[in-house]
Amino acid sequence: MAEDDKRFSRQVIGKVVVSKSGKRFGEVADIVFETKTGELIHLVLANPTPYIQKLELERDGEGNILIPFSAVMAMGDFLVISEEDIV
Repeated sequence: MAEDDKRFSRQVIGKVVVSKSGKRFGEVADIVFETKTGELIHLVLANPTPYIQKLELERDGEGNILIPFSAVMAMGDFLVISEEDIV
């Protein structure tokens, strides 16, 4: 990974999460990762839209929607998610 590709979690938290077709899912509230390896596992969604709430996605113990980090296609002003990879 090039130095320019690295992001701090504070640069990701609060970003809007959208599908590649432009559907808004919510915002990143937190990031779940494996402490031993540093592997990013899930994005925890804040302010989920009614659309994403209708999907039967994995939730944490507090009921927050979890998006697999493997579904992230791009990070910039938004986090772009491959909707096919989460349903």
